[in-house]
Amino acid sequence: MAQAISIGATRNIGELKDMLSRELRFLENEGFRIRLEENPAGNLTFLSCRVSNRSNRGFSDEHTAAVFKRYVAHALSDIILGQWEKLLLTDIIRENYYYFNEEERGTIYRYASNYINQDGENGHSSSHYQAVRRNKILHKLVEFLRNNNDIVIDGFIRFRLKEYVGELQAAADRAVDEFLMEREYKEFIQLLKYFVEIQDPRIDVVHVVIKPNGVFKLFDDQHRVINSEYMEGLMLDLVDSEINYEDMLISTLITIAPQEIVFHPGKGEAPRNTIETIKNVFTHRVKVCNGCELCNISTDKN
Repeated sequence: MAQAISIGATRNIGELKDMLSRELRFLENEGFRIRLEENPAGNLTFLSCRVSNRSNRGFSDEHTAAVFKRYVAHALSDIILGQWEKLLLTDIIRENYYYFNEEERGTIYRYASNYINQDGENGHSSSHYQAVRRNKILHKLVEFLRNNNDIVIDGFIRFRLKEYVGELQAAADRAVDEFLMEREYKEFIQLLKYFVEIQDPRIDVVHVVIKPNGVFKLFDDQHRVINSEYMEGLMLDLVDSEINYEDMLISTLITIAPQEIVFHPGKGEAPRNTIETIKNVFTHRVKVCNGCELCNISTDKN
């Protein structure tokens, strides 16, 4: 007795047909006969999949149906993850964040895709997270096909994969937050660059020595501590502000506007984010020392 499943979809019909054909080919190798027919119906296209047992292994109809549906579920989980996921994420971003232009939405899509495919904290690869999502989708498909011989992929995703779609939505929201923060950061950097460009340098070279406790010391080209008069006004402005040492360092350097800035990290690690920000503001003026007498000062905790 033949078993049949009808699969409807609004898009990716070619890819869906190819995926089903490849997956069901394994059944043909086991002695099953496969028929795959395509039938358009309005904005949907249905693929009718039929399987019959032509081998002499004596499989029951129940066993044939279970194996058949399992292979179909595998094919559908692959097509949803490989094709629909990109379209779903694109649709979510377009519908919820329509006020961004096309280029901005493209950037948001890349960020969202990174979020759902990797986790820097756990060090897992993209294949790991794809496998996790695929198994969740596969489980839902097997569960649905156990009692149904007809499935429309678009509706199945909408009504049966709400948690999965919610994960994509959360990734898009997180991507927008990152995009806005990055845009604000770039605007902030441009403002700081403007402040640097409009004022004359007060000192040609500033050596920055950062202590293990985060405190920084500034020296001139003769390795003398820079006179505090350059920072007195700044310190008065910061008395009632919540500001850390790194913010204070950046503000101080902008006030002095030196022609050259040299960081001396010593044996410790240089504050990567701070140095990157200062490099973005002062561009070619920033250097990092590989070792000198000032670097030795940076290892002193006092």
